Amino acid sequence: MDWNIFETTAGVTFKDKALLKQAFTHRSYINENRASGLGDNERFEFLGDAVLELVTTEYLFNTFPKMSEGEMTSLRSALVNADTCALVAQNLGANDFLLLSRGESKDTGRARQYILANTLEAVIGAIYIDQGLDEAKKFILAHITPLTDDIVKKGTWIDAKSLFQEKAQEHTGSTPSYKTIRESGPDHDKKFTVGVYVGTELLGQGTGNSKQDAEQEAARNALTDKGWE
Repeated sequence: MDWNIFETTAGVTFKDKALLKQAFTHRSYINENRASGLGDNERFEFLGDAVLELVTTEYLFNTFPKMSEGEMTSLRSALVNADTCALVAQNLGANDFLLLSRGESKDTGRARQYILANTLEAVIGAIYIDQGLDEAKKFILAHITPLTDDIVKKGTWIDAKSLFQEKAQEHTGSTPSYKTIRESGPDHDKKFTVGVYVGTELLGQGTGNSKQDAEQEAARNALTDKGWE
């Protein structure tokens, strides 16, 4: 595996290449290759998660001086969540370097997205161990925080469920409820369609890879349809 390719794409050169390799090593690979002498990436992921949250917090604090604590918290969540991290990992070509078990390597659904997201955090942790906070910060500012404008533009950082509940209570005096309308797909890559109701009236539907994602989309659609954004 040519780690120089990933380093070039990521814009970082490791002093200790073993750290980079470990960042891509899933525990399933270790279970099938116990004699490899490798460690898995879970501790790196733990460290990288903390570094990512610190750097994005500082970035948002400095970039949006008029944004409230609640708004910064929601926007930070959108920047560091599994979907965003998986997208960044894919853009960096991380799929080509994952060390997985034979079973995990066949899975390209939602489970792979989580593996990619965790791997990105592990890479950040490995950069921190190898070169310190400044280099880890450079990596995050180069590949993750630039997605902020797009996230803000799309409004995906807003907690649509909380906003819809507030608006529904204001306009109707009732609290909305959510019901799963349909589930489809295999267990490892399910799709959920959820409806949001006020009383018995269906006000919006949403589809997502989890019930939580589908509920957020349903709330966003209901806000748009009712003109309550």
